[in-house]
Amino acid sequence: MSIAAHIKDELQLPTFVVQGYIQDLTDEDLMRRPVENANHIAWQLGHLIVAEHDLNNMVCPDSMPDLPEGFTEKHGKETASSDDQAAFCTKDEYLAYMAEQRAGTLALLDTLSDEDLQKPSPEKLQQFGATVGAVIAGQSAHWMMHAGQWVIVRRQLGKEAMF
Repeated sequence: MSIAAHIKDELQLPTFVVQGYIQDLTDEDLMRRPVENANHIAWQLGHLIVAEHDLNNMVCPDSMPDLPEGFTEKHGKETASSDDQAAFCTKDEYLAYMAEQRAGTLALLDTLSDEDLQKPSPEKLQQFGATVGAVIAGQSAHWMMHAGQWVIVRRQLGKEAMF
């Protein structure tokens, strides 16, 4: 199995988990914080979408679909404390942007050889992943880490355990 095929397989689980955890949440539910001072799900979704876009573009410039104008700014550190639902996207928008960026990631992987994926990542990304492939694969863990926080919100809302 190629490295790209392995990374594609690895990205399936977070996609499944994220979609499962938010499928029955409302736009209002996405604004709920698991604990005081934690980021709400809406901000986290935007952060994850921006991170996937930006990390892939850092290791393979101009490889990802564009994000909507203002999307990155809407999900920056400065907006993490905002509880204004109108300042964020709807669940359907987040799911569409997530799908678009993930399709971009999968298409990018189709263009990369094992040799390409084993090249060193840029110096500023070395802590995130030492190689191009490690940076792309690391996004799986990033999505799962955030999705784990959403279990708390689901329990607060009286939702059934998913997994």
